[in-house]
Amino acid sequence: MRVSNHEAWALIHGMVIGGLFLLGFSGGLSALWSLRSDLLTTAGVARQVKRLRLGTALMAVMAWATVLTGAWIILPWYRAEGGPKATLMADPSIRAWHTFADVWKTHIAWTSPLLATAAAALVAYYGAALTRDRTARSIVLVLFLAAFGVSALAGLIGSLVTKAAPVH
Repeated sequence: MRVSNHEAWALIHGMVIGGLFLLGFSGGLSALWSLRSDLLTTAGVARQVKRLRLGTALMAVMAWATVLTGAWIILPWYRAEGGPKATLMADPSIRAWHTFADVWKTHIAWTSPLLATAAAALVAYYGAALTRDRTARSIVLVLFLAAFGVSALAGLIGSLVTKAAPVH
């Protein structure tokens, strides 16, 4: 089996960076969910805040890496003349679906790193105070989950589009 340069970048974009994004999300979510002063000792709070900072920062960095590699490396190949976009747009039965998918992947997916960066910035700013401030913790949780939700939908759409018309 031979993997072309374009396919290798698509794998890096989706599997490698996406996998690290999921790792950051799971670590950050577990640390954020269990960050409660009534459940942790002082040393436990410090450990959880450290995990939370690492998880949210990793998720934000990987979200930026994903959209940047998608926009600047994968997208030009995808939109090239005779490329996957032309193949999908030629089929009238999926043209409307593809238009939605293209807009989501190329425009709306950019909100994920913005939301993840906002969550990471709040975690860095508030730190251990998140154990006592339920409102701030809830805001971080909502930003964090929204960043994941947008990315998850973009990843799903991207994998479906790649299945229908891969970048070679």
